[in-house]
Amino acid sequence: MKIQQNISLKPYNTFGLDVFAKYFIEIDSISTLKEITKANKANNLFLLGGGSNMLLTKDIDKIVVKLNLKGISILKEDDDYVWVESQAGENWHVFVLWTIDHNYGGLENLSLIPGNVGTTPIQNIGAYGVEIKDHFVSCKALCIKDQSIVEFTNEECRFDYRESIFKNELKDQYIVLSATFKLSKQNHILKTSYGAIQEELDKKNILSPTIKDVSDAVIAIRKSKLPDPSKIGNSGSFFKNPIVSKTIFENIYKNNPTMPYYTINDEWVKIPAGWLIEQSGFKGYRLGDAGVHEKQALVLVNYGKAKGEQIKKLAYTVQAEVYKMFGITISPEVNIF
Repeated sequence: MKIQQNISLKPYNTFGLDVFAKYFIEIDSISTLKEITKANKANNLFLLGGGSNMLLTKDIDKIVVKLNLKGISILKEDDDYVWVESQAGENWHVFVLWTIDHNYGGLENLSLIPGNVGTTPIQNIGAYGVEIKDHFVSCKALCIKDQSIVEFTNEECRFDYRESIFKNELKDQYIVLSATFKLSKQNHILKTSYGAIQEELDKKNILSPTIKDVSDAVIAIRKSKLPDPSKIGNSGSFFKNPIVSKTIFENIYKNNPTMPYYTINDEWVKIPAGWLIEQSGFKGYRLGDAGVHEKQALVLVNYGKAKGEQIKKLAYTVQAEVYKMFGITISPEVNIF
């Protein structure tokens, strides 16, 4: 077990922020992970997956644990479905492409989302009308306190919009080791009505799309709107889309009849945070090397030499202005450290 000292985390976070880890270790086996957690309390560990959902504002005075557990396996299958387990260190998009190559349906709308598999149940990631919880069966997680391995079912994870038990009651108590998904083998149920997927399919004259067609459409849309982290530092969507009461929605809609929205039920409506930010005048806004992306206002970016504190300040400025204009609080989807 080799622990390195004073390691730059710039290559390990998609914002490309040059903060340092006092101690750093890469873990590729559960036995080594048990060893490091047994020797250290939870508050002395900092878990790092794909580094895609975090804003680092300062050096990390802890042991940064980079989880590299690899492997994809089929647990069981029948004529219609397959249960696939992926280890936490697998890249999410690579895993999604693997499922598509095997004609396993369900995750195609979640193509090109940055990060690793291990963080997906923590965040309940979602895009284009699909969330992890829709196809998630269970995950295995290591208890930091006693090194036992516990399996959490879909229900036990208490999924909500970009939320789970791992972000709330069990925060910093467990490390996700793997996740299992139930995917279709035939008669795939495609979701093409959300966002611009159908428009993208129509553009290519695809009348009977496959799961790969849907994945390709999602990839094309994301590439047209979202910056590549390898070229411009970012963490994808920085804010959650706020869910507001029907009353609040109607009051805003009355003065903004072109506002996009998604009805959740008779009581609640989801409003795109990107639209709120754009209407508040921040699309393309720049504060030094910290900025709001010119094509998608939901994305905060590092144009090169921004500090985490600068991006954090920008995020709070955007939050305050949106609240001032609409009376709605937009919450960060990204974890700020």
